[in-house]
Amino acid sequence: MTAPIRVLIVDDHEIVRKGTRALLATKRDIQVVGEAKDGVDAVAQAQVLHPDVILMDLMMPKMNGVQATREITASQPEARILVLTSFAADEQVFPAIKAGALGYLLKDTSPQELLQAIRQVFRGEPSLDPTVARKVLAELSAPPPKPLTPDPLTVRELEILRLVAQGKSNKEIASSLVIAEETVHTHVSNILNKLHLASRTQAALYALKEGIASMDDIPSTNLE
Repeated sequence: MTAPIRVLIVDDHEIVRKGTRALLATKRDIQVVGEAKDGVDAVAQAQVLHPDVILMDLMMPKMNGVQATREITASQPEARILVLTSFAADEQVFPAIKAGALGYLLKDTSPQELLQAIRQVFRGEPSLDPTVARKVLAELSAPPPKPLTPDPLTVRELEILRLVAQGKSNKEIASSLVIAEETVHTHVSNILNKLHLASRTQAALYALKEGIASMDDIPSTNLE
């Protein structure tokens, strides 16, 4: 039997944490391993528990969700963080994604959409609320003030970027290209470094903006 997805719930409202826990407890493939009431608590719990997915609120005391996301991803680059918040304003969306969040959902999302997003983020696939996806695409459509990188992507990196935009995990990309999973990880890291991007979500959206991938390539549950 496949091990369940281990989830850490981060929210400063106990009723939200308990409600989310109750929902996730109904699914055999998801296990809540902890709760955190603020960003400082989230960073500490993530270091101890190493959860598969972190559900991250943004507006919290002591340390907000953006800073917590930044600190967690700095020490655990493999961390998969799914923002779950009431706010879709630009000043919340873009910093959270730049900090390394792989997904961004609003709290009015349906239970089924939340469960689907947790599974997508666990697989390394971006998951964005439609409102948020449109905002990010609009932001990326603006011309950058300077070239993103003087070092162009190689043919192999472009190929891998296209597969990342399709929501493929490193394991799936490795299987498709018949190369080692560690090699894929290295290529993805090089792509993010060259493009000055913080996450696979940003890479997928960049691929759309530059025509490297099309909307037809993107799983509809991710970016529509």
